[in-house]
Amino acid sequence: MPTTEPAAGHRGAVLFDVDGTLIDSSYIHTLAWWQAFRQAGHDVPMASIHRAVGMGGDRILDHLLPADRDTDADADIMTSQAAVFSTFWPALRRLDGARELLAQCHDSGLAVALASSARDRDLEILRAVIDADAYIHAATSSADAEESKPAPDILAAALTAVGVAAGNSVYVGDAVWDIYAAGALGIPAIGLTCGGTSEAELRAAGAVEIYASPRALLDNLAGSAIGTLAARVR
Repeated sequence: MPTTEPAAGHRGAVLFDVDGTLIDSSYIHTLAWWQAFRQAGHDVPMASIHRAVGMGGDRILDHLLPADRDTDADADIMTSQAAVFSTFWPALRRLDGARELLAQCHDSGLAVALASSARDRDLEILRAVIDADAYIHAATSSADAEESKPAPDILAAALTAVGVAAGNSVYVGDAVWDIYAAGALGIPAIGLTCGGTSEAELRAAGAVEIYASPRALLDNLAGSAIGTLAARVR
């Protein structure tokens, strides 16, 4: 279940993807999948993998590997990916402005939730890197969703955890899969290009605003969809 703090009194919420949005890890995930695929005998270009990062692992396998593969090996591939990614835990860094952005959203009266589909242990590490638990009311992991992104299950779980309706929320993500998931619930989505996805791709997916990084969003917070939401529900 999502880890939570009491969020009583919050009429609005900001949901955040984590990998590639708050943590500079998109290309590390790309490398980890590339290595896991190679170990299983699949030669998948890194560019294709990067464009799929943001989906759940089960969907990445279906998206990138042949349909007639031996799916009995899928679990081993996912385990290998997790093992490779874990070797990079000490190198993970939060993106500039990430912690301050969460703090400002919190201080504006909005509930803050991490809507991540990371594995439980990965999420623990990611939260430690962000170092902003004082400003986070809830966080989801892959265990909280029946279907992974671009299905909206993770976002729905985060909204339930903070007790806020989709119509009173904004989502921030870096991949088109984040934007599609938000769109499925009618949640305005802000796209960040720091995960390596272009502004054009994020806009085409339905993002209402685009910023280069958490710092750029923070610097323009009052005029953003988050600032508009905070003013509306205050």
